[in-house]
Amino acid sequence: MRSSHLRCGSVNLRVRTSDATARSTRPDNADDWAALAKFSPFQNVRPGLAYPPVLYTSSTKDDRVHPAHARKMVAKLEAYSYKPMYYENIEGGHGGAADAKQRAHRDALIMTFLASRLGLR
Repeated sequence: MRSSHLRCGSVNLRVRTSDATARSTRPDNADDWAALAKFSPFQNVRPGLAYPPVLYTSSTKDDRVHPAHARKMVAKLEAYSYKPMYYENIEGGHGGAADAKQRAHRDALIMTFLASRLGLR
């Protein structure tokens, strides 16, 4: 949750607090860290659990969510012997593709992944 230390990570995360109001949070704040850690997928990865198959996609040039987030999650899952799949386009941006051909390629990867998990041929 060091998003504030990665490019474009200074964008605040807005979460609902217990009184159902949204407020900005910062991982650098200890109280906010504790609240965010409760539901952060990265912070809650544990060995020996039955995680479903997962495919992470990212873009090296994403200007909103640094690809390090996906890379770190995949590395952590692999460290616990899970087998996530990962695709990172070196172009694109937040949408993950720079043009229609790249978008079609990424979408085909996603559809193939889903079809294989659903037992479709």
